[in-house]
Amino acid sequence: MAAGLLGAIVSQPDRIFAMSDNPDPAWLRFRRPRSWSNGEIRRFAPLFRGAVVNVSAWTDEDKEGGFYRDYFCSASEYKTTNFDDGKGLQRTEGEVFLDLEAPLPPDLLGRFDLVFNHTTLEHVFDCRRAFANLAAMARNAVMIVVPYIQQMHGSGYGDFWRFTPQTMKRLYEENGLALRYCSANGADRASIYLFCLGFRGDGSPEVPERFDLALDPDKPLYGPDYRNVIGGNVLD
Repeated sequence: MAAGLLGAIVSQPDRIFAMSDNPDPAWLRFRRPRSWSNGEIRRFAPLFRGAVVNVSAWTDEDKEGGFYRDYFCSASEYKTTNFDDGKGLQRTEGEVFLDLEAPLPPDLLGRFDLVFNHTTLEHVFDCRRAFANLAAMARNAVMIVVPYIQQMHGSGYGDFWRFTPQTMKRLYEENGLALRYCSANGADRASIYLFCLGFRGDGSPEVPERFDLALDPDKPLYGPDYRNVIGGNVLD
């Protein structure tokens, strides 16, 4: 697992943002990738018509003034889970207590058509167990956002991992799912997230196959000064 956490990932040119858009470094590091990932979620969320759960949802806010519940406008049911670490558990109606490092409660096995999670896996030391629990809850699909490059954060509750597309592909495969779509933002000098969507079986024809490997597919992946990999842009 550890060997897969420090590779190079790349993205498409249309996902690169100019520094001049907003000069505030804090905004660049955290808001750009969140806004980008929210766009990817909005694109695919309406496809899911069954039961959906946002795992480790906290307040379910998308940090842009909205709620993820509203993204999944076709879902027949929408739930949230949280862990009682002094901050996570909201004690709202319908909220489910879930410790991702513990054995999954039997009543959650295959409980949801789609399991959704946004930037939690890096905060769980046993991230393979955590992903296995996400997969075990899913009848059909797992949608997850993870950081590839991001500064240290979460001092009060741990910050342990960063993930590459190869890592995510292995995690999906180890748990009986196929990673059909994996994209990445390419913001210069900002955090980089991966958006991943994988299915049991053949997946959904409405979701294109994608696995980002190059900023420009017509140029060498490891070209001059590694400019065709995302890390090269971030570290300018």
